[in-house]
Amino acid sequence: MEELLNNCNLCPRNCNVNRNKNELGYCMASNKIAIGGYHLHEWEEPPLIGKYGSGTIFFSHCNLRCVYCQNYDISIKAQGEEITTERLANIMLELQSLSAANINLVTPTHYIPLIKESIIIAKNKGLTIPIVYNTSGYEKEETLKLLEGLIDIYLPDFKYYNNELGKYSSVKDYFSVADSALKEMYRQVGKPRYNKEGLLQKGVIVRHLVLPNNYEDSRNIITYLYKNYKNNIIYSIMNQYTITRKLKYPELNQKVDNNEYNKLIDYAYEIGVRNCFIQEEESQSESFIPKFKGDTII
Repeated sequence: MEELLNNCNLCPRNCNVNRNKNELGYCMASNKIAIGGYHLHEWEEPPLIGKYGSGTIFFSHCNLRCVYCQNYDISIKAQGEEITTERLANIMLELQSLSAANINLVTPTHYIPLIKESIIIAKNKGLTIPIVYNTSGYEKEETLKLLEGLIDIYLPDFKYYNNELGKYSSVKDYFSVADSALKEMYRQVGKPRYNKEGLLQKGVIVRHLVLPNNYEDSRNIITYLYKNYKNNIIYSIMNQYTITRKLKYPELNQKVDNNEYNKLIDYAYEIGVRNCFIQEEESQSESFIPKFKGDTII
């Protein structure tokens, strides 16, 4: 699988660089896995956290450049430590030993061949809990196919309906790419399935972070998702947009209007959405943003 890094076209950027010869593409990731940290994370959707939390592993680097990114230190500044595939497998097993509800791979796209190897190693050593693929949604269908049978739960963002808003993430084709990716994710894992404790074992949770001054785009996303998936996916409509630094887009330098957020939730309910998680206004806080330091998160 590492030969896929010889001409890296894992993501829709199609950089075609040889990462095995120290060439860097848009994401700036090398041919070594880098992580910003890992821990039991309690701020995911309820069916992902269980009693002790989701076993979350944060990967360094990203193929997007979201100006409002809450994991800026590792996605853009690329803080983190390089580890081997064997070490990543052992981290998964360590999290399982801590009673993690699942293994939650955050922003993994640019390391898929290496992560696949680690998952196989971990499963051969006794990993049994579900694997969650936690992504921006900007994925290639053919790359996702490499993971078929290994990923139990897909957790994609669905950021924008209007491609013009992709400027906030330095991308021009977000909707069409995310649309194709979501279809492939759903094909692989299907409708939600839970264990007797109510923890999700299979399925797709689609996250949409509501941005300030973007009610119509959010409404269009919910309309699109319900038209195509009804309640066969889980919706997570997020109200945790947090201003951590001044942005070049003035319309983003303010909090989400809570009346607009509630209006969106009402609309979702009116059209039939039922399988949905929502957030209170208090979620707009830096306390929801992990701080990264070394092998673990503090």
